[in-house]
Amino acid sequence: MSARRETRRSDAAAPELEESAPRDFEAFREAVYEVVLAIPPGRVMTYGEVAAAVGSRAARAVGRIMAHSGGELPWWRVVYADGHLLPGFEAVAIDRYREERTPLVETRDGIRLDLRRAAHRPVRSGER
Repeated sequence: MSARRETRRSDAAAPELEESAPRDFEAFREAVYEVVLAIPPGRVMTYGEVAAAVGSRAARAVGRIMAHSGGELPWWRVVYADGHLLPGFEAVAIDRYREERTPLVETRDGIRLDLRRAAHRPVRSGER
């Protein structure tokens, strides 16, 4: 490995996010927290929608933030764009969705979110 490549890697604050995370990752993380905490019960946003709400296209970085939030965020309200449930957390998520009356649909593949009815569209400043 070249010295130049090593230097680039050591300068990165979050190496696993190098390709998709904004330069000011801490500000990005705080903005993601703010958006996710504002999603009301019974509503959801996709990873891409959360990224867009903070002025980014970094959906994967949103996923990493959610994965490392330590349960501080309502993780079940940030979902895949196709409405499928997070693998390994389906049972817990379904309980949360039913408790919050989040719209679900049954398909031959199982239960998924009805994104058309469950979508949360935050109002951006200046759009009222």
